[in-house]
Amino acid sequence: MKISARNVLKGTITEIVKGATTSHVRIDIGSGAIVTASITNEAVADLKLEKGKQAYAVVKASDVMVGID
Repeated sequence: MKISARNVLKGTITEIVKGATTSHVRIDIGSGAIVTASITNEAVADLKLEKGKQAYAVVKASDVMVGID
């Protein structure tokens, strides 16, 4: 896989919650960190995503915000 995004996080799918049109895909990227992506149900089917399968979270954003407690 070759893409222009710099932030590619490899992990394992821990959960897929399907809604009417979109799914929330949770990916464990290690050290207790979970990344959640909201993608179409069609994309879930096309990629044959399922719990336990290895996947990549690809982050491409024009803005990054920082917050503190």
